[in-house]
Amino acid sequence: MIDFPNFEWVQIAYALLTLFIVINYGMVMTAVVRKIGARVGGRYGIPVWQNYVDLLKNIALRSKISHGVMYYLGPVFRLTGGVGLLMFVPTIYGSEWHQNFSYAGDLILALYFVFFGTLGMALGAGESGHPHSAIGVSRGLAQVTMAELPLALGVYALSLQYQTLDITEIVAAQQGSIFNWTLFTNPVATVAAMIAFAGTMMRSPFDVAMAPQEIPIGPPTEYHSSYLALMQTNRALFPVAKVVIYMNLFFGGATSWAEFAIKVFCLYMVSVVIGVVHPRFRVEQSIRFFLKWGLPIGVLAILVV
Repeated sequence: MIDFPNFEWVQIAYALLTLFIVINYGMVMTAVVRKIGARVGGRYGIPVWQNYVDLLKNIALRSKISHGVMYYLGPVFRLTGGVGLLMFVPTIYGSEWHQNFSYAGDLILALYFVFFGTLGMALGAGESGHPHSAIGVSRGLAQVTMAELPLALGVYALSLQYQTLDITEIVAAQQGSIFNWTLFTNPVATVAAMIAFAGTMMRSPFDVAMAPQEIPIGPPTEYHSSYLALMQTNRALFPVAKVVIYMNLFFGGATSWAEFAIKVFCLYMVSVVIGVVHPRFRVEQSIRFFLKWGLPIGVLAILVV
């Protein structure tokens, strides 16, 4: 008979191990993506280990600049969204120790964590004192809200299809054959969700919040020292955590770390390929895109089910 307290501590240890693996995988993936973008632009790009150097440097720094409390809680909330999203979804299906805490949450909780970090950064930016912070907040919230709309509709279609909100049960229903994946059993919902995926990854043409070609300001330049390190850690973790959600819901999940690495890499590259071949949308173009394509396809996914 399992001693529950000991079992709980072992489960926490394996969850932290999963978090460590995913953060390092995300650090490498982020460097690879930057190198791909550089090569497309005719540049050499950063070395793969550069993210680790930058992270350690920022952790070692301290700052004497003083802002409001919420300004410094922004990166904390942002990282909490990434960690919470990963911890409450199964990473490796069928593994007793890499289910994380998926038994304690459901799909609605996971979707909440997707939005949680953005809200935290919006509150932090609002207290930065920069006169243009409201522009970034309005852009970011408008972008994420419109991108989440087709995802929510696609997820609602899945809940009707599988009659559950338990992510583990949805992954279980897709086992046995590649044709059991939601990609094949409900392609319309998959298309709606992938449109949302391209938007929530915040790469071109949907990087309207940061707009790196337009303004040399924003969180990467206004945050500093260990607060910037928190943002760098989340930038490595959060995209991979979001990819894990899509992998579990639409592409059969993963039954081993090798399958996890391959599927996450392939899905991650979808947004990268879109980003390197498309210029950035204006804010109204981005919102119009989701209203014109994402919303109707999401509604159609529900009607099909």
